[in-house]
Amino acid sequence: MTTPFPFTAVVGQDDLRLALLLNAVSPAVGGVLVRGEKGTAKSTAVRALSALMPTLDVVSGCRFSCDPGSPDPGCPDGPHEPGAFETRAARMVELPVGASEDRLVGALDIERALSEGVKAFEPGLLADAHRGILYVDEVNLLHDHLVDLLLDAAAMGASYVEREGVSVRHAARFLLVGTMNPEEGELRPQLLDRFGLTVEVAASREPDQRVEVVRRRLAYDDDPTAFAARWAEEEAAVRARIVAARELLPSVRLGDGALRQIAATCAAFEVDGMRADIVMARTATALAAWAGRTDVLAEDVRQAALLALPHRRRRNPFDAPGLDEDKLDETLEEFGGSDDDDPDPDPGPDGPGGGGGQPEPDDAPQGGDDTAARPEAGEDGQPQPSGAGEQSAARASEPFRTKVLSVPGIGEGAAGRRSRARTEHGRTTGARRPRGALTKLHLAATVQAAAPHQRARGRSGPGLVVRRDDLRQATREGREGNLVLFVVDASGSMAARQRMSAVKGAMLSLLLDAYQRRDKVGLVTFRGTEADVALPPTSSVDAAAARLETLPTGGRTPLAAGLLRAHDVLRVERLRDPARRPLVVLVTDGRATGGPEPVALAGRAARLFAADGVASVVVDCESGPVRLGLAGQLAGELGGTAVTLDELRADSIAGLVKDVQRRAA
Repeated sequence: MTTPFPFTAVVGQDDLRLALLLNAVSPAVGGVLVRGEKGTAKSTAVRALSALMPTLDVVSGCRFSCDPGSPDPGCPDGPHEPGAFETRAARMVELPVGASEDRLVGALDIERALSEGVKAFEPGLLADAHRGILYVDEVNLLHDHLVDLLLDAAAMGASYVEREGVSVRHAARFLLVGTMNPEEGELRPQLLDRFGLTVEVAASREPDQRVEVVRRRLAYDDDPTAFAARWAEEEAAVRARIVAARELLPSVRLGDGALRQIAATCAAFEVDGMRADIVMARTATALAAWAGRTDVLAEDVRQAALLALPHRRRRNPFDAPGLDEDKLDETLEEFGGSDDDDPDPDPGPDGPGGGGGQPEPDDAPQGGDDTAARPEAGEDGQPQPSGAGEQSAARASEPFRTKVLSVPGIGEGAAGRRSRARTEHGRTTGARRPRGALTKLHLAATVQAAAPHQRARGRSGPGLVVRRDDLRQATREGREGNLVLFVVDASGSMAARQRMSAVKGAMLSLLLDAYQRRDKVGLVTFRGTEADVALPPTSSVDAAAARLETLPTGGRTPLAAGLLRAHDVLRVERLRDPARRPLVVLVTDGRATGGPEPVALAGRAARLFAADGVASVVVDCESGPVRLGLAGQLAGELGGTAVTLDELRADSIAGLVKDVQRRAA
């Protein structure tokens, strides 16, 4: 068995360690979501926590880890006779990103249930994690319906499996920990709210601390057992402190003064619903117990707010999570009346993670954009002064709501909310023989397949004699996510600031729609003499918005280069994810300059998309009294349609995209 890296040997990351320890003290806090860049010890800290969890007494032979002192009366392996039990370490169960629903919640043997009436149940990961830790790495990449099941079980403390009228329930109380890299996409706000606490982690910019991280990691890799032995005393101390805090927790008093501060803080930061108030109350209580106190102090409320509120304040994917600490301090001071019988503050013992109070912030990275402008000629027929070839980025106008964009036909891509697709979830449209394990039984089709053979199979009782060949898988139709690839003309002819501001506003609107519909997005820009992939296809729409916000303009218009680069991006992405269908949004005035026969070359490049059947729309940014109509001609070459820039604010772009896709079908 691999020796885990010691929890107390993790360098820095005080907020992360404190949040994990608070959940170890009080799992009712609701789990931890750890957000941060790669290589910041997220997974290391989570896996190390399992070694600190107190041991458990479990009923011997129970697959659901029932407590012998109070066994679950509805346990599928019950009822349990008093007596036999065993002691073991708390489990840490990892949920893979590609796990199926059956692997998570368990599976019923449908064949035995129909033919014998027996609830033959194979437990899933939720059962394995009962009274332990359930860890989901890259939780933002987990399918939405699995996240819903996971969080529902965490909230209710039980898992329910329902299949065609047969149901099984078992206890599922666990410490839920999720880690994610925001660059790979965000969780929906509704799912963010279901995590009790959230922590932002980043690598330290302090050289001495980074040296210590490397030193400890190398020592661990050389001899994990010896390295763990050097930290055994500290590990034992933290384990004992967790046990003591758990025993003290029921005695902690949450006074009216602290409750007023909690309620006032949640109201001041305008968080939705009441879950934040409850989580803050539980977190503040756990902080007091962790510090060895029986009363909740203002410093506990403050620390609880810093851990429980930042992720609940996001209103759209372009908002960065965070909390205004000055406003927090003002609110706590305004509503800081103490209870008459509050004791004097007791700081409690020191230890890993601290005992409440303000966390030590990591050093923020410093720096700026020192990229030099490339002097290039303009294209609007007006001479530009020296140094004006590249203009600073225009700010986007206010985004607006768009109509639904959809790709024609029925796909089989990743589940989402945009285009029609055959999925595991959705409305039932038919039945087929199962390929592999049966996941969704079509009961009527199964009975119909088995009925003609009952006499030959010697049926004598009321039960239906069902064989595996009779089973039918339900085919379902739902929605898929698509790849929305923006191809943006950033040349000098697009440099009018008001025009570019409107274009960026429309693109932000489409990005917001892509976020809500669980799409991947990409961004290709072209200007000067070349085209660049400003953002490879990703699920992080906020990363796309950041690239868009800083997009400069100027220079010539290598339209063909932009189209060819976009075609290459789609080709590579098709190899990586062949089931995900693309939608191309080309933003340009249709002009093509530079090189021999630029217009003809752009036309040939556009016809590549038409030959591949790629759905597309051209946003026509041409302005002025004389219009050449080049964008419309380009849309014809693409097999799509064009919409003028003036029509963007009327929400008509989405309708036109939908219309051209319907025609393409």
